[in-house]
Amino acid sequence: MANRTAITVETTIQAPVEKVWKYWTEPAHIQNWTFASDDWHAPYADNDLKEGGKFKTTMAAKDGSFSFDFGGVYTNVGEYKVIEYTMDDSRTVKVNFSSDGNATKVVETFEAEDTNSIEMQRGGWQAILDNFRKYTEAN
Repeated sequence: MANRTAITVETTIQAPVEKVWKYWTEPAHIQNWTFASDDWHAPYADNDLKEGGKFKTTMAAKDGSFSFDFGGVYTNVGEYKVIEYTMDDSRTVKVNFSSDGNATKVVETFEAEDTNSIEMQRGGWQAILDNFRKYTEAN
C-alpha cells in the first residue's frame, strides 16, 4: 500500500483527563458528539475498548438522506494516554491525551483517504473534535 498522508487535528479541553477519556470512549457519550455539524447525529455507537476490540459508530444526516458506519479495531490502548486503531478501510489513527490536571490536550493523527481533499478531511475531523470539546466542557 502506498504511503498515505498523515493529517493531525487537535484541541484543548477544559476538563481533567479522566472525564475526557470517559466522554471519548463510552457509547452513551460518543453518540452525543461524533458528528461534524448540527444537521447530523450518531444514532448508534458500540465500543469494546481494548487491544483487538472493535468499535462502530453510525453517523447519519438527521433528515435520513445519508448514513455511514465508522468503525475499526483497536491496536493500542493506554488508559488516559493513547488510543490507536485501524479503521475498516485499513487506515490508521492515533489519539494522544495529555493533561496538566485542569485541561486535557487531544491530538488526533489519521491517514488520509483518496476521495476527498486533505483540507476537507482535516476540516471534517477538526469539526468533530471541536464538537467533542464543546460537548465535554458543557456536560
